[in-house]
Amino acid sequence: MSIREQMRKGTTTVILLNLLAEAGRPMYGYEIIQELEARSQGYFQFKEGLIYPRLHELERQGLLRAEWHGKEGTRRRKFYTITEAGRRRREKELQGWQNFARHINELLGVESGS
Repeated sequence: MSIREQMRKGTTTVILLNLLAEAGRPMYGYEIIQELEARSQGYFQFKEGLIYPRLHELERQGLLRAEWHGKEGTRRRKFYTITEAGRRRREKELQGWQNFARHINELLGVESGS
């Protein structure tokens, strides 16, 4: 597994929470995948096998709320919205990511310490 794949998998939670917080509207799974790939300008590929299990887990944890849209017998989509608990987790994850990235950059000599 490449470093890019490892880093993407390790940050999927914060990426999903951040996207839904910034979107400010419910989004369905395939739409989420498309938006994430567009935001990364194709650098990352987000496979269904990575995103859907994570969305379901975040829903079970109460960080996302899901609601089915569409009539029976037609194509139905499950739309996800971030909850208040999800917003708090997002802030905590973003702070953790920024701290982690700063320390890694310092270790690699990419940026000087504060």
